[in-house]
Amino acid sequence: MRLFAVVGIALMLSSCASGGGLNDRERYNRVIGKPVANPSAIVKAELSFARLAQEKGQWSAFRETADDAAIMFTPELVNAQQWLKGKADPAQAVDWQPHKIFMSCDGSIGVSTGAWQSANGTTGHFTTIWHQDDFGKRKPSKDVSWKWIFDDGVPLATPLAEPDYVETEVASCKADHRTANAPAGLTTSGKSGASVDGSLLWSAAFTADGSRIVFVDLAQADGSFKRVHEYTVAAPIS
Repeated sequence: MRLFAVVGIALMLSSCASGGGLNDRERYNRVIGKPVANPSAIVKAELSFARLAQEKGQWSAFRETADDAAIMFTPELVNAQQWLKGKADPAQAVDWQPHKIFMSCDGSIGVSTGAWQSANGTTGHFTTIWHQDDFGKRKPSKDVSWKWIFDDGVPLATPLAEPDYVETEVASCKADHRTANAPAGLTTSGKSGASVDGSLLWSAAFTADGSRIVFVDLAQADGSFKRVHEYTVAAPIS
C-alpha cells in the first residue's frame, strides 16, 4: 500500500516536524548500546502482524503476537490469550494500517494507532500497545522481540482519512519520570501501565457509567505529561 511505501521518508519527516531529532544524550546512548526509542520498530511490528493475519489467519496472528498477560476489550476486559484460545479464524482477516506511533524515551513501549477494514465493509480505528520482550535483559547484538499487551478496535461510521505519512512522537528524555504518578496496574475496572523509564503512561478502563476509556500520556521536557491519544466508547445498550 502507498502508506507503507513512504514509511521510511515519513518517519524522517515526522521526526523533524516534531523536533524529534537525536539529542546528545540519545546519540551517546546509542553509541554505548543503551536502549533508546525506535518508532520504526513499531511500524515493522504492525506490518508483520498484519501480514501474519493474512497468511495464517486473524486470530492465529493475534495469539502468536500477544504477550501472555495481554488484555483486550470484548467488550468486557479479558486476558487476550485466554479469550483467543481455540478461537477459529474468520475466512477473511481484518486489514489495518498504522497512522500514528507514540513511544517512550527508552523504547520499552510503543503505541500504534490507525485504521482497520473488514471484509464486510466495516471500518474503524485501532489502538495497539507493544512492549519489548525481555527489555533490559537482551544483549544489544540480539534481535528485539515485540509483543502486544493491549489491543482494541472500534467501528466508525466514517473511515479514517489516510495520512500522507506515519506520524511519530517520542517522550522527552530530559527528565527522570519514574516517580511520576505510578499507574495502579490491574484493577477491577481496567489496567494501567508505564514504560520502564516512566516516560509513557497508558490506561484502558471502564468508567462508572459502563463506558470505556483509553488514553496515552507522554512525558515532556518540563516534567509534565501530555495526553497524546484518548478515546471513549459508550456502554453497550442493554
